[in-house]
Amino acid sequence: MTITIRLPAKLEAALRARLDRRRVPVSAYIREAIAEKLEREPHASPTPYELGKDLFGKHGSGRSDLSANRKAIMDEMFRAKYRR
Repeated sequence: MTITIRLPAKLEAALRARLDRRRVPVSAYIREAIAEKLEREPHASPTPYELGKDLFGKHGSGRSDLSANRKAIMDEMFRAKYRR
């Protein structure tokens, strides 16, 4: 991919001076800078977990068997509600 950017004269001069001293091509420097920036920044869109992590477990029942025994638990709740 080819990218063209416009830099203010002062910034371009500072960049070229630094890279000339280090003998680094401008394109190599810019590739490294972009790679570093991408590694530092979080993903553009948050994952579903990141969106709801403050809500997960907020209203816990204290029971660890809810998903495995959901049918039996619901039957128990209905029987208790409609018991005479």
